[in-house]
Amino acid sequence: MENGVIVSSKNKFDTKIEASSAKMYFHYYGQLLHQQNMLQDFVRTGTYYAAVMENRSDFEGRVVVDVGAGSGILSLFAAQAGARHVYAVEASEMAEHAQRLISGNPSLGQRITVIKGKVEEVELPEKADILISEPMGTLLVNERMLESYVIARDRFLVPGGKMFPTTGRIHMAPFSDEYLYVEMANKALFWQQHNFFGVDLTPLHGLAFQGYFSQPVVDAFDPRLLVSPPMHHTLDFTTMKEEDLYEIDIPINFVASVGTRVHGLACWFDVLFNGSTVQRWLTTAPGSPTTHWYQLRCILSQPLYVMAGQEITGRLHLVAHSAQSYTIYLTMSAKMWGEGAEQGGILQTSTAKLELKEPYYRLSQPQPYVMQQDQQQQLPSLQPQGSGQQMQDGLSPSITIEPDQDSAAFTR
Repeated sequence: MENGVIVSSKNKFDTKIEASSAKMYFHYYGQLLHQQNMLQDFVRTGTYYAAVMENRSDFEGRVVVDVGAGSGILSLFAAQAGARHVYAVEASEMAEHAQRLISGNPSLGQRITVIKGKVEEVELPEKADILISEPMGTLLVNERMLESYVIARDRFLVPGGKMFPTTGRIHMAPFSDEYLYVEMANKALFWQQHNFFGVDLTPLHGLAFQGYFSQPVVDAFDPRLLVSPPMHHTLDFTTMKEEDLYEIDIPINFVASVGTRVHGLACWFDVLFNGSTVQRWLTTAPGSPTTHWYQLRCILSQPLYVMAGQEITGRLHLVAHSAQSYTIYLTMSAKMWGEGAEQGGILQTSTAKLELKEPYYRLSQPQPYVMQQDQQQQLPSLQPQGSGQQMQDGLSPSITIEPDQDSAAFTR
């Protein structure tokens, strides 16, 4: 069948994703309480609204496809901006709620068609001039919806069509947080009991310790915990292949700004809406207004000791799996430094294997962090020269990222 009806029972999504994972995923997003959680994220919803309304020329008279429409809010935004027609594609039971919401706004809803199905399996009666979606998960890539976004591009978007968002960036920096490290290590103390109702639990302590450190920590942290300026890895949604998201390999390289213990790698992301009129960023950076994505930290069970000026190298390797997430392989090394040190030699290395699908949701707000006076003087300045990354709605994040050559063209 055609015109927005499912045409096949087996599709690319079904062949790469476990049925049990997909069932839980669509059940979760089929509930209004979870949609409300996202809608009430003012940074998220407000940025999408501004990106659409400030770029009306991209939407007026155009055909729009909303990929993973959820409640239908982005479809309604596109209709407000003057879209000729919007196809809201949603695979979960939320499609019925979206239809109800859209029907309740008839002046907009008459230009919106809700289609229940996966973007991998539905057919549309016409091509789209613009795609809009909110495909971002924790660390940008969790839930693997970015792949569906790219598939929708290949299936539905006209050549040269717009994508909102256009690009995404994963930002990384080493961090030092003794309190968090001790908190995680103490979780395994239960297994150090020698007489738990007459049972010695200590044989499992090592496994329990590693188990806790296999959980990425999701929370909001103080940006002063960062040990060096961040680097980033860019994903261009307009050109990348779906297969590029199966495995993401990111070499990392930093120079420590202070002497301290490095407890792991802190990560966050931002996405760009590269409109014809306004280029707007949605950021989840520490120090910026907190979003429901928070930030993510990968903790090393064996911290590194570094001095100011010492180079930190390694690799962040993300491998997708059928449970709609990624296994994270992290390697961080402190390179030898100082007079007489072997050029490029490695002084110490620490590794971690973490499961992105099973994080520790700490969800704390940024904590006060008392620094020695000499540390404050040595702290790296993460504020770039100029204001190229300032948010268009006047909310300037206290951490902003200096755009490099591949992103500077998108900033105002």
